[in-house]
Amino acid sequence: MKKAFQYIIPVVLIVAGLVNVWYGFEEEKKQPVVFVIDRPEPKPVIYPQWETGRAQSTEQVHIPEVGKDFVGFKEALAFNESGGNYHVVNSLGFMGKYQFGPGTLRYLGIDRRQFLKSPELQEKAFKKYMQENRRLLAKEIHRFNGSYIHGIRITESGILAAAHLAGAGAVKKYLRSGGRVSAKDAYGTRIEDYLRRFAGYDLSQFDKVQ
Repeated sequence: MKKAFQYIIPVVLIVAGLVNVWYGFEEEKKQPVVFVIDRPEPKPVIYPQWETGRAQSTEQVHIPEVGKDFVGFKEALAFNESGGNYHVVNSLGFMGKYQFGPGTLRYLGIDRRQFLKSPELQEKAFKKYMQENRRLLAKEIHRFNGSYIHGIRITESGILAAAHLAGAGAVKKYLRSGGRVSAKDAYGTRIEDYLRRFAGYDLSQFDKVQ
């Protein structure tokens, strides 16, 4: 009998081991399979600041002081967008001194093929776009001008600069939500950045500027 147990115990252990292996395999099949590929992250492509257009929201932007009227406003905005270069095209296809995209140019009825060649056309496009955004945001300018959202003083010039960045619709959502609904461009610049950066310009002479 003792000899029988000597043979039975190893057999039982072997069978138990096989059962455990099979059970473990079946359980493993039930779990999702995740493959982790160990490879280095791709290096980001770094463009010169004015090739990418507007600066990153985290960058300190030193805008030259050129006055607080409409001319000062548009030149400060242009410096921030392109360094004031009429002929620059950024990595996303935004063009010119004020960095207009193809969609905006179509909206304004401007031929993009002529746009980069003509500083005069770019200045007209900027004023036309400002007029349109001012019309679309008239109620918001009247309602929010002089108020504060997240510590940012809301002004007409900041609202129009933010509309240049993100569009009038996005600015409406930001203001009406009390800053809860925001937006940013492909380079990470936020509506808040432009509301703050371009606050306090006097645009009362805007319509008189040729």
